Amino acid sequence: QVQLVESGGGLVQPGGSLRLSCAASGSIYNIINIKLMGWYRQAPGKQRELVAAVASDGATSYADSVKGRFTISRDNAKNTVYLQMNSLKPEDTAVYYCHAQTAGSRRGTFINYWGQGTQVTVSS
Repeated sequence: QVQLVESGGGLVQPGGSLRLSCAASGSIYNIINIKLMGWYRQAPGKQRELVAAVASDGATSYADSVKGRFTISRDNAKNTVYLQMNSLKPEDTAVYYCHAQTAGSRRGTFINYWGQGTQVTVSS
């Protein structure tokens, strides 16, 4: 019901910047009911971890490892979430996945959606 498409990944040198975008599409009903969007990342051999998230009211949260360097934002009109990544480090190298959460059909339930992922490589 909700499709997420990431873009903006690529190769960047340490200290550089990159901006990721995630556009949500699907039925209007489901799109407008997205309550939370965010970014996860997974490096080879490691578990997927939450990087940043933004709620529909604009509240944001970040992993400690990216605080002060990454900024998440959301454009509700475009159904798009962005991740501005500054001062990138080699350890930021990972596949970054967009995530969205909608309310389920029953109160207190939620449905999670995932994008296909976009590769971010930080290397000199």
